[in-house]
Amino acid sequence: MEPKRPQKKGIKFSIFWMYAVILLILGGIYFADNDNTVSKENVEYNKFEQYVMSGGVTKIVVYTGEDPSAAAFLNDSLAKVVFKKQFSPGQQPIVTTNIPSADSFQSKIDQWQQDGYFKGSVKYEKSSNISSMIWSIAPFVLLIAFWFFIMKRMSGKDGGSGGVFSVGKSKAKIFDKDGPIQVTFKDVAGLSEAKTEVEEIVEFLKNPKRYTDLGGKIPKGALLVGPPGTGKTLLAKAVAGEANVPFFSMSGSDFVEMFVGVGASRVRDLFRQAKEKAPCIVFIDEIDAVGRARGKKPNMGANDERENTLNQLLTEMDGFGSNSGVIILAATNRADILDKALLRAGRFDRQIYVDLPDLNDRVAIFNVHLRNIKTDESLDVETLARQTPGFSGADIANVCNEAALIAARHNKSSVQRQDFNDAVDRIIGGLEKRSKITTDEEKRSIAIHEAGHATVSWHLRYASPLIKVTIVPRGKALGAAWYLPEERQITPTEALLDEMCSTLGGRAAEELFLGHISTGAANDLERVTKLAYAMVAYYGMSSKLPNLSYYDSTGQQYGLSKPYSEERAKDIDAEVSRLINEQYERAKQILKQYASGHGELADTLISREVIFTEDVERIFGPRQWKSRTDEIFASQNEPKALPTPPAIPALPDVSEETDNTPKAESTDND
Repeated sequence: MEPKRPQKKGIKFSIFWMYAVILLILGGIYFADNDNTVSKENVEYNKFEQYVMSGGVTKIVVYTGEDPSAAAFLNDSLAKVVFKKQFSPGQQPIVTTNIPSADSFQSKIDQWQQDGYFKGSVKYEKSSNISSMIWSIAPFVLLIAFWFFIMKRMSGKDGGSGGVFSVGKSKAKIFDKDGPIQVTFKDVAGLSEAKTEVEEIVEFLKNPKRYTDLGGKIPKGALLVGPPGTGKTLLAKAVAGEANVPFFSMSGSDFVEMFVGVGASRVRDLFRQAKEKAPCIVFIDEIDAVGRARGKKPNMGANDERENTLNQLLTEMDGFGSNSGVIILAATNRADILDKALLRAGRFDRQIYVDLPDLNDRVAIFNVHLRNIKTDESLDVETLARQTPGFSGADIANVCNEAALIAARHNKSSVQRQDFNDAVDRIIGGLEKRSKITTDEEKRSIAIHEAGHATVSWHLRYASPLIKVTIVPRGKALGAAWYLPEERQITPTEALLDEMCSTLGGRAAEELFLGHISTGAANDLERVTKLAYAMVAYYGMSSKLPNLSYYDSTGQQYGLSKPYSEERAKDIDAEVSRLINEQYERAKQILKQYASGHGELADTLISREVIFTEDVERIFGPRQWKSRTDEIFASQNEPKALPTPPAIPALPDVSEETDNTPKAESTDND
């Protein structure tokens, strides 16, 4: 198959060209017939005869044809009498009249010549009524052309975005197997469970008899739910590329319009087109724009147009009408605010949760995005995956692109491991600002603060392993520390307390080794306070207020009111203060115990501005506890000849999974 040649851009025709041509023609005729050097006046035949017999006519022009006429050119004396004004040199006064016929008028001219009344020349020309005809029909032509222009603008057929008559039409884009979207399931890395569910929907359309023979029914809809950037729209593109059926794609906001009833009309038009092309798939991206729950906050005012659109969507998806062969695929990251009638079985039979990628999925996603990047042999994809916990697929794509840009900026022939590390640092912490002016006192304060984080976290079991600490300003932070959070499905109380203690290590180091505190711990205190309130009010991890949770997962139950009394609020505040104070004192005790190592670490930071895991290990010795990430990779890299590993202890039974996996965060010392 030969590649398509780029089409040459030609001159695009516009209806305004026709208007311009008409105006030019009319203007030319007007100026041709209305020359400023000619003054014409149409008179009766007897007056024309009197003018000729007076001897003031110098030339006669006879126009033959269906409507014969004659024109007489007057001299200055007669012109002054007829037109009652003085003509300047070069101007030609003319009088015209209608004549019975050219032959009879010729005999009259011969008589005038014999009698001596006329001594000028006679000229015969064929008369033309084109100009008069054009002037008679020109207004109607312009009116009809203007009417066509208005009608096309109203119907949106001249390349516009739509008009009055098309405002209720669906804006869905239709894709087929020969369309521009060539994404397949091979391009979707990770998301193995979600991909299996979506692949089955495509299989329903390709081979429905395989399922209907057993009495099964094709699902009517599937809802893709997950955080932003996890690949929901990418999965929909893969469905469009894999399915051999028409694929309608539109956004939830395309239903919303300022005109009343337009949203419902567009829903009806969308499903009408889908039924005509069934079997097909209809994809609605960001469905929360139109599927928000109805009437939850009547005091805040409701959007009746949006609710009418939702009602029509509910009816079309599962009402009295038949939608056989039409599968609805939708995506949102706000499933908690969707109307419950929209989520019920029969409309969206399946809810496919597209979660953030885990360790193995990140390795697969990196491999996909690295296919078109020239990488160096020193690059280790597994190490990159370990350094990017909590990253979505879009974040990983950004890391790969940023690394390639950094390598190109330094004129490298390939992208190296250091370029990827710089890209991760750039995305997490922001751009380095080595030009920012800091005094020696501020630099020492920042070094002691960051060394405090590193020292405390190194000696806590559940604290995230340290990767890198720097005192170079980056983004809004004056210093930053990078950690490698462990990927856990459930988090014990001890892990949250260790995280709180290591976060307070910077403020504790300032108080112990500087004798005063600063505003550098603003971000640390914010994170610690939120974590403490979550432990007490959400997770029920307080000894004084055990087994209580005031968290509303739907975000709609409590509204502006609190679900507890003022006395209970005081108890929550007291427990939060107790937890923070206990961990702050614990951090101070660890720093006092390892004061010499902390000082050496701070001096290294001041001299080198950056330290790594190897530097901390050299000062404090190897870390006592191995991270779960190391254990995962160790188990995956075990040779197959080894005996079966011991069974993993059973996890406690929980009713709901709680995702507490934090992202790699920087310490803000702004």
